[in-house]
Amino acid sequence: MMSCCGHMTLQVKWRLRCSIIIHEEESDWLLEPVSLHTCLSVCFLSSLSSVILRSVLKMVSPAIALAFLPLLLTLIIRYRYYFVLLYRAVLTRWVRDCLSGISREERAFQYILTHATPGDSQSILDTFDTWCSKVEFISNIGPKKGKILDRLLQENCPITVLELGTHCGYSTVRMARSLPIGARIYSVEMDQRNAQVAEKIIRLAGFDDDMVELIQRPSDEVIPRLREDLGVERLDLVLMDHWKRCYLPDLHLLEDSGLIGQGSIILADNVIFPGAPNFLRYARRCGLYEVRVHRATLEYMRGIPDGMAELTYIGIK
Repeated sequence: MMSCCGHMTLQVKWRLRCSIIIHEEESDWLLEPVSLHTCLSVCFLSSLSSVILRSVLKMVSPAIALAFLPLLLTLIIRYRYYFVLLYRAVLTRWVRDCLSGISREERAFQYILTHATPGDSQSILDTFDTWCSKVEFISNIGPKKGKILDRLLQENCPITVLELGTHCGYSTVRMARSLPIGARIYSVEMDQRNAQVAEKIIRLAGFDDDMVELIQRPSDEVIPRLREDLGVERLDLVLMDHWKRCYLPDLHLLEDSGLIGQGSIILADNVIFPGAPNFLRYARRCGLYEVRVHRATLEYMRGIPDGMAELTYIGIK
């Protein structure tokens, strides 16, 4: 009897020890002298679980892929022009920056210098358009929206023009060729490298400091000091083509400065893409402007809706 009880006690202690070992150190359970039946059972269950899991994954993965495939194709088709823009504006630029060691804007200037006729503003604009449409994308105002700008210049004949966002000087050249004698453009560009390229392109087109004054400073620093530093009393036309988030703050600065008066025009590019919703909302609700949005597509791209907002100051709240 004692022998039997001792044997049972030993078995209980042994199983308890095995249980503790299995729970505490799963990696060491094969080292314990457990029964062959237990080993085979554990191995069988582990293998069975693995097979079932692989089978479920093989069945579910294709099903999930097939379910999302129509959605993926729809998104690709719907936004294909945006993917093209990403490729042209970001990926191509990055690769060529790495290979050439110079900026995209400097590459554009070298192309214009090689292919355009110096002193011929139309030749420079056409060459710039060719570069942007066929070589590398640059966000100029472009030929289609440029015609809207041309029409406003012809109809209003502004004498004093403020351009916010010179970039490479495309819009500056386009405006300068259409302005009357005695008119002056104050063109503001924050980026030093872009300002240097713009300076060369503007001078290559034949416009000197008397016609175009390039100011390399942030717009929010320039606008409050236009009257004091440059003697500007009134702005007939303001072209906004810089950071879209700056459109509304800069419009407020223009209002506070007293530089825009009855009939002054603010023309803002890219108000639909990438968009300036706060700017448009304010312009429509404040009662100070007559607002017209000229629908177009993004420059040098098909299929991406864009537009220019034309604000005519009437000064009545």
